[in-house]
Amino acid sequence: MAPARTPRVRLRTAKRRRASSTRWLERHVNDRFVQSAREEGYRSRAAYKLLELDRKFALLRPGLRVLDLGSAPGGWLQVAAARGARVVGVDLLEVAPLAGAEVLQGDIFEPATSARLRAAAGGPVDLVLSDLAAPAIGRRTVDRLRAEALAEEVLALLPDLLAPGGGAVIKLLRGADAAVVAAARRQFARVRLYRPEASRAGSSEIYLIASGYRATEAAG
Repeated sequence: MAPARTPRVRLRTAKRRRASSTRWLERHVNDRFVQSAREEGYRSRAAYKLLELDRKFALLRPGLRVLDLGSAPGGWLQVAAARGARVVGVDLLEVAPLAGAEVLQGDIFEPATSARLRAAAGGPVDLVLSDLAAPAIGRRTVDRLRAEALAEEVLALLPDLLAPGGGAVIKLLRGADAAVVAAARRQFARVRLYRPEASRAGSSEIYLIASGYRATEAAG
């Protein structure tokens, strides 16, 4: 169920803040997912995306070994840990400690970081979550190409991280999904696309949900 709406808050433009920044802040503070995250103790509104994905696709369960790529500030870690998963997260940024999760700081695309993750998880995991986003510059074509390249890099990591039969959730952008879906179908038995209600209005993000990892074929 989506969080309920609350009365709208209006902000005044500060002397050193541009009008566009004020509009963004006003949208942010009035976002019902932002408001609910504060009330329910989630570190980010993104937690509601994973909650919905889990309800739709039954991703999480107690004892599942989960790796969360791009963990900061920790909303997805909270959801996975609350479901009883054994979760390990990684981010370039430092993430505040969270009960039920182990979080590493580093670049996931560096081989040394992948080795640390495997060690922390005790071997290949059952589910890889990636809410990683490439830096946007506001040019639609370039942003989509960057998103496509990032998602393909995540897929390339899976032979080192994901156990046979495992699953993955990877953020994409509409228009950058075709090549990634084609690549994922060579690695997984089933691939679907889904846009959570908590995705911001105007955002073209969409999530790839894959299951039945074929490790031998992917590694070959």
